[in-house]
Amino acid sequence: MPGKFAMILVVLLAAGGNPGLPAEPVLAARPVPLPGGAAGIGFDDLFFSPTLKKLVVPAGRSGKLDLVDPSSAQVAAIEGFTSKDQFGGGHGEGTTSADEGRGLIFANDRTSNSLLVVDAGTLSVVARAPLASASDYVRFVEPTGEVWVTEPDKERIEVFSLPATGAPTPSHAAFIPVPGGPESLIIDAGRARAYSNHWKGFTVAIALRERKVVETWPNGCTGSRGLARDAVRGFLFVGCAEGKAVVLGLDKGGAVLDSLEHGSGVDIIAFNPELGHLYLPGARSATMAILGVAPSGRLALLGTVKTATGSHCVATDDRRQAWVCDPDRGQLLRVVDTLAGTGPQVKSQEVSP
Repeated sequence: MPGKFAMILVVLLAAGGNPGLPAEPVLAARPVPLPGGAAGIGFDDLFFSPTLKKLVVPAGRSGKLDLVDPSSAQVAAIEGFTSKDQFGGGHGEGTTSADEGRGLIFANDRTSNSLLVVDAGTLSVVARAPLASASDYVRFVEPTGEVWVTEPDKERIEVFSLPATGAPTPSHAAFIPVPGGPESLIIDAGRARAYSNHWKGFTVAIALRERKVVETWPNGCTGSRGLARDAVRGFLFVGCAEGKAVVLGLDKGGAVLDSLEHGSGVDIIAFNPELGHLYLPGARSATMAILGVAPSGRLALLGTVKTATGSHCVATDDRRQAWVCDPDRGQLLRVVDTLAGTGPQVKSQEVSP
C-alpha cells in the first residue's frame, strides 16, 4: 500500500446466516522479523514498557532479549542469554519472560535456570542469580522493590529482594505457595495485590506485602491461562485455553461479569486501556479476536485477525497496535487496530511502518 502504514487493510466478510447484519471486520497482520529468529522462537511472555517506550520481547532460543520500537519496528537485541541452534517447539529454552523497573530489566533464562538483570541504559547484563526451580513468569513488584518469579512445577512463586546499593544482584527472600498454579502473574500496585491462576477453574489474589493468597475466585475456565487488567474500571480478564475470555470484577469480589467464546488454544492475552479493547489470540485456531469492553464489563466481538498456527501470545503498545507472536517463523505479527474504541479515553493516532 502506498504512503504511510496509517490505515490497515480491512476485509469485510460476507454476512453468514444473518442477512442484513454486517460480519466483523478482519484486520491484516504485518510480519516483523527478529534477529536470529528464522529457525523459530519459543515465545511466551512479552509486554510494552511505557518507561522504555519499547516492546520487550524475550526471544527464547535466539539467546536475545529484543527491544522493538513500536513506531519504526526497529529491533535492539540484548545478548547474554542461552541460545540454541534448533527450535524444537514449545517455550522451554532461553529467556521467555521479563519485566522492568528502576532502570533495570529482569528476565529469566530457562536453560540456565537463572534470573538475569539488564541495565536498561547500556542494554547489558549486570547481575544474575540462580532460581530454585524451573521458571515461568517474571514480575517486578514496585511497592516492595522485589522480583517475583513463578515456578509452576513446584506450585509456588519465588521472591527475590534487591540490594539498596551496589550491584543489583537479586537474593532469594521467600516462597509463596500457590497450590494448583501459578499460571500467569500480574501486579496491581494500587490494590496491593498480585493475581495468578490455578491451571483449572480459579483465579487467586495474593497480598503483596503479606506474600500469601488471600482470595480465590471461580473464573469459569476449563483451562485458566493468561491475565490482563483494566486498572481504571477494575476489571481482571482471564484467557481460557478452550477459547474464551472472562471478565472478573475486582471491586465486586471477583465476580464473573461476562464471558465470550472465540477461537481455541488461547494463552496470553492483552488489554489496550485507551481503546478499551481486549486481544484474544488462539494458537490452534490461528486467529485473534478483538473484543470491546463496555463500562459494565460486557464483552463484544469487534473484529478478528488471521494470525498463524502457534500464535498464542500478544502485547499492546501506546500506538493502537497489537503485537502477536509467531513462533514457527521467529517473528512478530504487527496489527494496527483501526476499530472503534470502547475505552474512557479514545484517540486516533497515525502509525508509520
